[in-house]
Amino acid sequence: MLVFEWIVGVLMAAVLLAALARRLKAPFPALLALGGVGLAFVPGVPELRLDPDLALALFLAPVLLDAGFDTSLRDMRANWLPIAGLVIGAVGVTTAAVALVLRWLLPDMPLAACIALGAIVAPPDAVAALSVLRHVSLPHRLVTILKGESLFNDASAFIIYRLAVAVAVSGGASVGDLLPGFLIGVAGSLVAGPVLAWLYARLLRRVADAPSTIVLQFVSTFGVWLLAERVGLSGVLTVVTFGITLARLSATMTPARLRVPSNAVWETAVFVLNVLAFVLIGSQIGPILDELTAHEGEHAGFIAALVVLTTVLVRLAWVMGANGTARVARRLGLLRGPEPASLLAGTVVAWCGMRGVVTVALALALPRDFPHRDLAVLTAFCIVLGTLVVQGLTLRPLLTWFSLRGDDVVGREAGLARAAAYRAALDSLAGDRSPHTAALREEFEAALREADRDREGRAPSALPADAPRRRAIRAAREAIHGLRQRGAIGDDAYSHLEEELDWAELSATPRDEI
Repeated sequence: MLVFEWIVGVLMAAVLLAALARRLKAPFPALLALGGVGLAFVPGVPELRLDPDLALALFLAPVLLDAGFDTSLRDMRANWLPIAGLVIGAVGVTTAAVALVLRWLLPDMPLAACIALGAIVAPPDAVAALSVLRHVSLPHRLVTILKGESLFNDASAFIIYRLAVAVAVSGGASVGDLLPGFLIGVAGSLVAGPVLAWLYARLLRRVADAPSTIVLQFVSTFGVWLLAERVGLSGVLTVVTFGITLARLSATMTPARLRVPSNAVWETAVFVLNVLAFVLIGSQIGPILDELTAHEGEHAGFIAALVVLTTVLVRLAWVMGANGTARVARRLGLLRGPEPASLLAGTVVAWCGMRGVVTVALALALPRDFPHRDLAVLTAFCIVLGTLVVQGLTLRPLLTWFSLRGDDVVGREAGLARAAAYRAALDSLAGDRSPHTAALREEFEAALREADRDREGRAPSALPADAPRRRAIRAAREAIHGLRQRGAIGDDAYSHLEEELDWAELSATPRDEI
């Protein structure tokens, strides 16, 4: 019961931290990291440990699927060069730099273990950055680059991590021995993900109720990860390609009555998993610190601080160097495509290198016999804490200072697509002369008249009758509430009508008001 009581209390604290983060317009993961620090010093906190493989499946699979599902392949193809540079170059250089620093500070630490720790701290977590960016208006291209990086840098770091950990704990094996089989697994993952998504999409057509659909989504997510790991594939790449493919296959086959509750459940699940990851690592930090002498603690703190500094400086140097090289190549005619990011925009991308739940999950997944495991866990937590607090809490003031203006690409495309959707809806009513259809036709025609008056042809975000419809629904809610209060109707009838009004309200509410 003690562990259960702690989890209940921690989740309540997380809700309060989320409210505080929204009020301060600060990244929620930064406050979670501070909460993890506080948890490490609270007496009586139970030390929670997970099986390493379970930690990876539990924390990475849902987060990666969620990110893959929301990925825009078109935008990523248009920005493949900067994304690839961050995913391959920045992750690789950061891993190497951290490994060299650790090897210099700890000569007795095996090189493979140093590389593994470098891979743990290399991938930034865009969730923290995007939680800040949603409060400001930034060029769409920068947001696309950060999203693309967050999706695929986990895969590149995880490949290095898995190889390095295998070498570090196996004793006699070398990278040359393990690499061929690993590369075959990577190639197989790129095929297995889309195939499994196609099979799952066919199964999804046969499920019609929300609880079964949501349970099946989680079962498929963890099932894809477990199957990939069991047959020697990459769980990360398989889940990512599964999510990207499934997003395109299921778009037209999932009705709103299933998609709305599903999105809410997934958002909640990712929230809870972030909380539990920081709780787990916070509960392990306390015992680690208790076992350190004062001198050992100072030495470990110095190592962690130097690793944090290394990761921040390497990312700054890589982004600035890559942008400078791209600008020179463009002037020489060697590079085509979008203009490289400006100095200010590059600085923002570089400063968005906060580490988060992926780093925490990889640290928790280290085997028990991993060399210097306690130091690795402590260092990983310190870099998550340092980058989230320092970079996370200063990112918004930096953006305000730079005054970067958003280009509203999403708003423009949404407005044009909305106009096309309204025209298609209006065409579907042709030939139907009933009074009800006439009223609906008038709504769409009024919206399209506004689109015709717009300079870019954008349709408004709400139909003309949405505002009075919402007002009418509020009055209807008050009426059925009064009937229930007076005992004129029972709770069953009330719940039935409440659900009807909920769907009516959702259909009349623009996305930004939901």
